[in-house]
Amino acid sequence: MTLSEADIRYYRSKAEIRRKKELQELGERYALAWNLARRAAKLLKEKFGATRVVAFGSLLQQETFTPWSDVDIAAWGIPALDTFKAMGEVMDLSSEIDISLVDMATCKEPLKSTIEREGREI
Repeated sequence: MTLSEADIRYYRSKAEIRRKKELQELGERYALAWNLARRAAKLLKEKFGATRVVAFGSLLQQETFTPWSDVDIAAWGIPALDTFKAMGEVMDLSSEIDISLVDMATCKEPLKSTIEREGREI
């Protein structure tokens, strides 16, 4: 089966429309993810006494953020007895995007070094 030039133009135009829509949706998801990270940082600082909260992972570079990316944050200064409660409350902030909290008091190498080196303060 051979496609005509008109068919090829039609399919290309539809593919371009779909690609632009996907990029727009991904940009909106990226903005939503950053908003979620900021809300989580505020919660951790105000309710659980976190002294520092950083984002790390795919959230740091929009080029690496995908429709399946989650939000990775790390926190310092949360009392040990509050760690699991803090994790639960952070995870409950969104049903659209998963969020993971790393407690830096118990974080192991090499993840700890990576977070300290590459994490972005929230």
